[in-house]
Amino acid sequence: MRIRHRIFQTSLISSLASGVFEDDMTLAELLGQGSFGLGTFNELDGEMIILDGTCYQLRSDGSVSLPPMSAHTPYAAVTNFVPTLRREIDDELVRKGVSDIIDSMLPSPNYMYALRITGDFGWVTTRTVERQQAPYPTLVEATDGEEVVRFEDVRGVVAGFRTPLFEAAISVPGCHAHFIDDDRQRGGHLIDFEIRSGVAEICIGTDLELRLPLTSEFESADLTPDDLQEQLHKAEHAGHN
Repeated sequence: MRIRHRIFQTSLISSLASGVFEDDMTLAELLGQGSFGLGTFNELDGEMIILDGTCYQLRSDGSVSLPPMSAHTPYAAVTNFVPTLRREIDDELVRKGVSDIIDSMLPSPNYMYALRITGDFGWVTTRTVERQQAPYPTLVEATDGEEVVRFEDVRGVVAGFRTPLFEAAISVPGCHAHFIDDDRQRGGHLIDFEIRSGVAEICIGTDLELRLPLTSEFESADLTPDDLQEQLHKAEHAGHN
């Protein structure tokens, strides 16, 4: 018997790409929709990762904190993580190799998937968005030139979503993931990694609940530019050689 599973998302990746970096969605409201996920904060003030109902704010200065529940997000996706697929990883693999394994586990490319990888990493490279000031740039402009940070010999968690291509203007097509170490002291937007051993778990998403901002900035944003996919690729993979 197949079971339906819901993913909740506030705003669109195309909205974030166009520079809509503020909304009135609070973390308290967001965590009421799911205990696992990722996103960012108003003014693009760092990366967000949510694990077991706890939200962490990873800032560009390298700090990790527990933001107040009154903080706001312009873009985030959450779910209650209930893994239905699991695979042990016991080979040294970089991100591409792990992605191939995950692809082989998926029953179809047409569903959404929440992904969690816990393990021992030889190295992990991340970057973290820096707080922006209005008037806001585009996401590509905001992420251009971000410093890539490399962590060596670290245990931690990769959390993210694998999104079907038909959702290209809604979510990041392909895999969008963040990383945080087991000590909850370091992390950021995931670029690449080498894992030594670990576990990949997948939660299938069949239902998407989408909340759109009620702001003038969202109302006037161009959500379907001709080069949207190029913009998202640049923003997602900035710093990845």
